[in-house]
Amino acid sequence: MKKIIIILITVILIISYIIIIKKDNLNVNKGRDNNMSECVTATINDKEFNIILEDNKTVKQLMKMLPLEVLMNELNGNEKYYYLEKTLPTDSKRVEKIQTGDVMLFGNNCLVIFYESFKTSYSYTRIGKVENIKDLKDTLGKDDIIVKLERNEK
Repeated sequence: MKKIIIILITVILIISYIIIIKKDNLNVNKGRDNNMSECVTATINDKEFNIILEDNKTVKQLMKMLPLEVLMNELNGNEKYYYLEKTLPTDSKRVEKIQTGDVMLFGNNCLVIFYESFKTSYSYTRIGKVENIKDLKDTLGKDDIIVKLERNEK
């Protein structure tokens, strides 16, 4: 009889452990799915571009500032930038190569959208990546441009 009780208790403990582990894994994956689906829509000349966001403190603070409608200035024939009114937390790293569609923070308040790929020695904090870059360069053009940024749950 004691052996049966010990076996039953052991089985119950094992099942409980498995249930707890699965529940924790589901919660972790649920959080990842939410972060991965969070994006921002950038509207430029009535054309929408989705920006898939990084999961970091910079993005969390930036999201609190949305919606934003800003005049982004042209620089070097490869990027548009805007100095935010507030500073954001940073985790800048030397990226070595910028890719078309990268959205970065330069310093602690300069929001940058890159529309050309190139090598760089500068450091940036990653914010996200424009998902549909096909017409990005033509839409951004060569002049300063108004960009509207809005939260968009994909």
